[in-house]
Amino acid sequence: MLTYLMTSGRNFDEVLRLLDSIQLTAKHQVATPVNWKQGEDVIIAGSVSDEQAKQKYPQGWKAPKPYLRIVPMPQ
Repeated sequence: MLTYLMTSGRNFDEVLRLLDSIQLTAKHQVATPVNWKQGEDVIIAGSVSDEQAKQKYPQGWKAPKPYLRIVPMPQ
């Protein structure tokens, strides 16, 4: 739910970005970082084990921290 004051403008691009992120998350179990845009890297959700991630992303991922697994956006 997004709530704005009546006197504040709306950023329609942000609403579309949010919808894209929600759909991607539901389909591929990933999270999108702040200011994410279509085609940019995403984060494998914390609820996905390394074993599940290895099956889903056999090409591997970047892990700057053990809990932060970054992959290209799934298609």
